[in-house]
Amino acid sequence: MAGTIHIGEVAERTSLSLRTLRHYDEIGLVSPSDRTSGGFRLYTDADVERLLLIRQMKPLGFSLDQMGEVLAAADALADDPSDSAARAALDTFVTDAEERREKLAKQLDAADELIARLRDV
Repeated sequence: MAGTIHIGEVAERTSLSLRTLRHYDEIGLVSPSDRTSGGFRLYTDADVERLLLIRQMKPLGFSLDQMGEVLAAADALADDPSDSAARAALDTFVTDAEERREKLAKQLDAADELIARLRDV
């Protein structure tokens, strides 16, 4: 399959471990688009983009199931941009992501205050 890369390069591009990539494949979250005759995983640029999206969800604390739901909704919209259920699912996810981001921002502000206070001791 033209335009594919091996798991090691995917790991480098995404900053995800080989173990994580294999786990995502095993649970069906992101499976490689092809395999070599020897069974080695081969990923496309689209696969890498999906993995990067997942990597961005991780710090916000989304579960693997939630990540799968987001990917499924994105796939549904790619197939049918008028899919209102998929759009609603993504909109709900965006709202949730915004709330989680706000919570993290508050935690960072608190950490900055602590660091400043400790420096002043």
